[in-house]
Amino acid sequence: MPNKQTTLFDKVWNEHVISDFGGGFSLLHVDRNFIHDLSGSRALGALSEQGRRVMQPDLTFACPDHTVSTAADATHTGPRYEKCVDPLRQFAGDQGITFFDIGTHGFGIIHVIGPELGLTVPGALIVCGDSHTSTHGGLGALAWGIGASEVAHVLATGTVIQKRPKRMRVTFDGAMQQGVTAKDMILFLIGQEGVAAGSGYAVEYAGPAVRALSIEERMTLCNLSIEMGAKVGMVAPDEKTMDYVKGREFAPKGANWDLAVAHWKGLQSDAHSTFDEERFVNVEDVRPQFTWGTSPEHVMAIDELIPDPSEQSDLEKRNGYAAALEYTGLKAGQSLQGQKIDQVFIGSCTNSRLSDLQEAAGIIQGQKVASHVDAWVVPGSHDIKVAAEAEGLDVIFKKAGFDWRNPGCSLCVGSNGELVPEGGRCVSTSNRNFVGRQGKNSRTHLASPISAAASAIRGEITDVRKMMKA
Repeated sequence: MPNKQTTLFDKVWNEHVISDFGGGFSLLHVDRNFIHDLSGSRALGALSEQGRRVMQPDLTFACPDHTVSTAADATHTGPRYEKCVDPLRQFAGDQGITFFDIGTHGFGIIHVIGPELGLTVPGALIVCGDSHTSTHGGLGALAWGIGASEVAHVLATGTVIQKRPKRMRVTFDGAMQQGVTAKDMILFLIGQEGVAAGSGYAVEYAGPAVRALSIEERMTLCNLSIEMGAKVGMVAPDEKTMDYVKGREFAPKGANWDLAVAHWKGLQSDAHSTFDEERFVNVEDVRPQFTWGTSPEHVMAIDELIPDPSEQSDLEKRNGYAAALEYTGLKAGQSLQGQKIDQVFIGSCTNSRLSDLQEAAGIIQGQKVASHVDAWVVPGSHDIKVAAEAEGLDVIFKKAGFDWRNPGCSLCVGSNGELVPEGGRCVSTSNRNFVGRQGKNSRTHLASPISAAASAIRGEITDVRKMMKA
């Protein structure tokens, strides 16, 4: 009989244990193995050298996203494609793996297309050679990023070895205020707790404010779990989850659907489950967030002032703050509001879904991007791009002066050659503001899609609430 006081994480973990190795380590069955053109290509090379076949090709799905150009006139040829994309395409064909090719139905950022196609379902164990695999936890899946050698192991065996983490629950209470999004919620949490707070934990996000979020917003919440140090972020499935998954291409059908739903409804942390750590956030305290430094924990509300390094008692943090301010060209006690920007990027696996684009388009309201700003919108998938164009969102963006681009990871990491100019300042809806992440000496300010859209119009970091109707 199952333990009636079990966490969501433990329920899903326990269902996938093949063998207990002791010391907290287990051999787990993998339900979905997503591979892309960076870590995937390296793993494929290792597997090919060994002359091995993929154990479960029907559970493996491949899509190039990191190195693919998003420019409208891209030819999709050249060294990057020869090294990363072409081998992945060929390997998938040779091994019978489903491959979502550039410009076709299903193509897109791997963490966007998984849920979109119904490959991501509650209770599934999902791995990918990418740290933001935690995104899939927004649907109640157990998902985390693995290294290239682990990718090769999963391809060869259909299993993964992992040490069971401790459990943390973050409860979000209250109702979000105007101009506040799921991106602001998770950035606020990281700012409060720090980038190491989740290290060694699987995090479950709970509470009325989480229940009020759409499934796409829950994915944004889980996406940044790794930026708090946690490999795993999860939200328990509910009726919203079932409605989201139902009818999608790879989702269960007919009698299998009924069986799946009956099982998924039990994927909740039991009433008296015990967590190793608990955190609580009142979302009524959350205002629109922007990062000011070179770590996701260097974040503040738009109406706050940049912190003074000298006020930090911890020497490491003090030095980190000072180095971040030097890199970003900002000063302690300064407001971010009014800081001139050079670029805006709306996209990435964090914020490139249809709802993100709809909300950003709503802020624009027929206005124009500031003349000195290079503003990009990069849909998360081919299907999102098609759906957005059917709604006329592309027209709204293009009339405003945004560059409406093709799907891909794009400016999130710059692996495809798309970079913020050296020394440029960018408001980005992506997930990392590390030194050089978007290009040499680039300065990144993470924010929500609506904050990014507002900043593009004003040409400076902006409080989106000033552009919203009461």
